[in-house]
Amino acid sequence: MSNIDLLGRRKFIAGLGIAAGAAMVAPAMAVSEKADGVKWDKEVEIVIIGSGFAGLAAAIEATRKGAKDIHMFEKMSYFGGNSAINGGLFAAPGTPMQKTEGVKDSVDRMVNDQLASGRGVADEGLLRHVASHAVEALQMTLDAGSEFHPYLQQLGGHSVARTYQTTVSCGAGITQPLFKECKRIGVNTHNRSKFEGFLVGAKGEVVGVKMRTNYHFGEDQPGKVLNIRAKRGVIMATGGFAQNVDLRMAQDPTLTADVGCTNAPGATGEGMYEMFRLGAIPTHLAYIQSGPWASPDEGGFGYVSNYSIFNLPHSMAVSRTTGKRFMNEIADRKTRADAELENRDEKGNPVPPLLITSFKDSKAHPNTEKVIKYNVGWKFDSVEELATHFGVPLAGLKAQIAEYNGYVKTGEDKQFGKNMTKAAGKYIEAPFTVVRLWPKVHYCQGGVKVNTKAEVADSFTGKSIPGLYAAGEVCGGIHGVSRLGSCSIPECMVMGMTAARSLMKV
Repeated sequence: MSNIDLLGRRKFIAGLGIAAGAAMVAPAMAVSEKADGVKWDKEVEIVIIGSGFAGLAAAIEATRKGAKDIHMFEKMSYFGGNSAINGGLFAAPGTPMQKTEGVKDSVDRMVNDQLASGRGVADEGLLRHVASHAVEALQMTLDAGSEFHPYLQQLGGHSVARTYQTTVSCGAGITQPLFKECKRIGVNTHNRSKFEGFLVGAKGEVVGVKMRTNYHFGEDQPGKVLNIRAKRGVIMATGGFAQNVDLRMAQDPTLTADVGCTNAPGATGEGMYEMFRLGAIPTHLAYIQSGPWASPDEGGFGYVSNYSIFNLPHSMAVSRTTGKRFMNEIADRKTRADAELENRDEKGNPVPPLLITSFKDSKAHPNTEKVIKYNVGWKFDSVEELATHFGVPLAGLKAQIAEYNGYVKTGEDKQFGKNMTKAAGKYIEAPFTVVRLWPKVHYCQGGVKVNTKAEVADSFTGKSIPGLYAAGEVCGGIHGVSRLGSCSIPECMVMGMTAARSLMKV
């Protein structure tokens, strides 16, 4: 690695096929430099870039392992990153609530579910590492004060119910308590601080970072760039690139600016780019996941997403042109998103399908009231009223409801093989709650390649880049083609904790 000139490394990204010259939301891409002769503005023990699940968990775990001077940097004005607005869903095997509810689960079972969703290219070693430590990460959230609903959910692609959800139905129910814990234990936090590149030692090791202060996202940059030395190392927890339209279109031309996105605006990928420049291996960049539970009637993640995730196991998704089901409502995300995208008219225009739930069952989720209040969902007193409102063939819809209710009664879905465990006793009957479904870009499975120590692999040497660790959505290859819902929080937190342990050498 020491024999490779950094300028040569910067050319590396041009050969990736990922829009090397693509315009970013930010005005300029970061550029790393050799540290020789650099004047250090500050020297700290540990640098963490990013304040989402991964960065927060890393900071807490590093402190627990003896670190005294941790500095966490966030480029936006608020802390929590994209994690703060995610669904707040946390999957883990062998949890206390599973034992209470009599759910039999194991690390092997969770890993096998994820491998099936990953279509044969997921990293079993990383999945097993995360699943094996997921309960530890869950406990960290509880210790910090996170609160969860007193029931488990079974999300699409999971063979059993293993998912906790925060009582506020979003990731802030975890990021805010973790951030408060960081402040309590003395982690130094800096917002409006943009990563501008690595500072690299004579042997290719990461010895520090350049950080721009007083950064205002999307505006001219008035702040000063500081050279910060990291004595133990740097943890990159900068998230995905779902808001970088040029980069995602380079992987999938259909993911244009017209396609909705659930992510926060800062999910633009500069940290990932710069690790590529340094020599990190790009992995699975083309695997970009769309959330099949999203609504075309609201922006971002919205209220419908968590409403749908909760209700899909005991609901019926139908085509508006036929009134018939077209998918297993709790298949993995890719299977469902692909099926939803096929709902179009004869001219190819989208005809978002409907998710139909009995109101008495849907209202068990706190978002139901908001979905109806803000006109992104509807309540109907009869099937005739529902069919008329959306122009659905009444005869076809009535026949489908009767057929589906038969599956609820027998516990066997002969149409699509849906697991009917969570649908037991929950018939589709009036009054109904209805929302429209249409996928939104949600998660990037691709990023830099890491190992089970959260070390970043170096494409030039085949070894790990010294002093550099990464955790969370900025990493790639873990989930394969399709990530199962509620598996991102445990991944981010476990790998953040792992990075801290590796860095602290424990």
